[in-house]
Amino acid sequence: MSNENSYTTEEIAKLLRISKLTVYDLIKKGELPAYRVGRQMRVDASDLEAYKVKAKGEYKQQPATELPSAGVQLTATKQTGTARDIIISGQDVSLDMLASHLRKQDKDYRPLRSYVGSINSLIAMYAGEADIVSTHLFDGDTGEYNLPYVRSILSGHRYIIVNLLSRWAGFYVQAGNPKEIHAWTDLLKPGIRMVNREKGSGARTLIEEEFRLHAIKGCDVAGYEREEANHLAVAGTVARKEADVGIGIEKASRIVGVDFLPLVRERYDLVILKNEENEKLISHVLEILQSHLFQKELEAIGGYELTHTGKIMYETW
Repeated sequence: MSNENSYTTEEIAKLLRISKLTVYDLIKKGELPAYRVGRQMRVDASDLEAYKVKAKGEYKQQPATELPSAGVQLTATKQTGTARDIIISGQDVSLDMLASHLRKQDKDYRPLRSYVGSINSLIAMYAGEADIVSTHLFDGDTGEYNLPYVRSILSGHRYIIVNLLSRWAGFYVQAGNPKEIHAWTDLLKPGIRMVNREKGSGARTLIEEEFRLHAIKGCDVAGYEREEANHLAVAGTVARKEADVGIGIEKASRIVGVDFLPLVRERYDLVILKNEENEKLISHVLEILQSHLFQKELEAIGGYELTHTGKIMYETW
């Protein structure tokens, strides 16, 4: 274990043979006492044992244990009024630009970047380990982006969804499209090899939803098990002719030099929890997104649609 006297949420999940999301839910409900050390949640061994005893119906109140020095230092840091770490989670370069603007606008914030996919970002937000999360998650049943997933994962939370930008997602194919790939069902043709995205990413969600809608089984598609962690890696795999097709955003095709066949204009949104601590943060983010300067910088990159940038797409009350 990483600590003799306490456990991480990952370790708790393994010990109890439950998912991390279930661990977070137990913590949220107060059934499993936890505290934060940096950006990580930890549970004392005595509290874990007390929970296990209680779960067996033999609960006995355990004496309170002292937080380790790291936890005490964290509390002291927050009280001194030093800059608040803001975790911005997602992979698009526009998020790096947002972090830069936020850093310049308010010295009370110290933006930090986490480069993980949409679903894992939302789970991190649920766990209190992310402050601004980007999502581009397609729901095949409704044709809607993001809200169905945010509602499910952030159940019980208050939040705001703000549009950052829109962009094309589609097929990466080799120059001239020699394998004549135009539709999802073409991935079933003999000799076609695909390259996939990692589980939890927005692109992987799009793939899985389209496969479901077109009754395509992953096991019937050559290369389905090969996963890459970002759009550039997928496009690069196609460019090297290690695969015939991949799925990603238009910008990566321009950088790598493969042909791009647009399929869907995806909505790339930001999610921020609504609470007293985040009131000023939400105000700053909206101001940045709606500013002429920020939008001009996005336009200069190319490949983005900014019609709804800074628009509140959904908000709980």
